[in-house]
Amino acid sequence: MAGHNKWSKIKHKKAKEDAKKGKVFTKLIREITAAAREGGGDPAGNARLRLALEKAKSSNMGQENVTRAIKKGTGELGDGAAYVASTYEGYAPHGVAVMVDTLSDNKNRTISDLRHIFSKLGGTLAESGAVAWMFERKGVVKAQGSMSEDELLEALLDYDIDDVSSSEDLVSVTCAVAELAKVRKAVEDLGLTIEDAAIEWVAKNTTEIDSDKEDSVYKFLDALDDLDDVQNVYANIAED
Repeated sequence: MAGHNKWSKIKHKKAKEDAKKGKVFTKLIREITAAAREGGGDPAGNARLRLALEKAKSSNMGQENVTRAIKKGTGELGDGAAYVASTYEGYAPHGVAVMVDTLSDNKNRTISDLRHIFSKLGGTLAESGAVAWMFERKGVVKAQGSMSEDELLEALLDYDIDDVSSSEDLVSVTCAVAELAKVRKAVEDLGLTIEDAAIEWVAKNTTEIDSDKEDSVYKFLDALDDLDDVQNVYANIAED
């Protein structure tokens, strides 16, 4: 089974730092607002909203912020921005394939910001479809706790699991999108603390990065992740 790649570990640590600065909340509020606008404010009938609320809970977002974000999305407050989800494709330095999920109320601004980062830091923004074929949509559950990969596999035998990994008290389970909610509950029932459960772009194959080239790649990915309109950044970087 695969281990966590370095970008995954960096994002994990970065998310904790961003949470202290409130940056995680900003992105979560956008996602909750967009989900409520798209499918209504009742999580029971809105899977996207339900996932966003679970992520907000695990990030310790206050209920007042959650309620306000939902009401913005449903129009109850009358000032909800019309956030539109888009995915952009390209290459980081040294040929690393990248998928960038955005949520924005101004597409021109988003594209301009992305082009700036790609141009400034040695990446290449590609046409739609140029990179997406290297990835597939999968459910990914990340949780804190000590459990070996063999133990995880045995405990999740009844589910459509693609991959599991365990490293430094962080476990990750990749599954079919349709199984995400069930797998999340199963992992939680194992006594692990859920950190994230989401539908992600998972690379079909990965590429190795020489140690002397890592800094430029991670600086590029980090800069993308820091953009306000960017929700998630995925890359086909090989495991450690």
